[in-house]
Amino acid sequence: MLLLASVVVGMVGLSFASVPLYRLFCQATGVGGTTQRATTAPSKAAAASITIRFDAETAPDLGWEFQPLQRTLTVHPGEEKKAFYRAINKTAGPVTGTATYNVTPAKAGIYFDKLQCFCFDQQHLAAGERADMAVVFFVDPDILSDPNTSDVRTITLSYTMFRAHQSARPTASAAPAARSVN
Repeated sequence: MLLLASVVVGMVGLSFASVPLYRLFCQATGVGGTTQRATTAPSKAAAASITIRFDAETAPDLGWEFQPLQRTLTVHPGEEKKAFYRAINKTAGPVTGTATYNVTPAKAGIYFDKLQCFCFDQQHLAAGERADMAVVFFVDPDILSDPNTSDVRTITLSYTMFRAHQSARPTASAAPAARSVN
């Protein structure tokens, strides 16, 4: 009986730990287009270039317009770049949203490093308010020497903005560039 109870308790514990463990696994390996987090960009950029495409989706129940301010950027691996996404609350009341992201092709995720990002942070917008949110990133130069990614010349960074489950006013790790009420 004690053995059976231990197995049940262990399985319940593993089920609660599975999400954080999976997130750590994806961050370490780049599985599923999970990007990496970095504190600084490399000191030297490669001569080759890669095109970064930006994409945005908005959950239907959010009531926001959400889009990248630029559709593409050409980067040299190792070069730090900044891109902006704009969110506009089209509803009559305040709404809090949060974004998730992915990178395609998925095999490039391990080489896409974010220095600053608004993803997973709650963004609170009053009725009619807009915010420009920055993502600061670089592509690791090792992408060029990896035989698995030597064919990658275009990477798509895609965000999906959802309604946040909490209504508390959040603080964002990526301070918006500009906020205005329209």
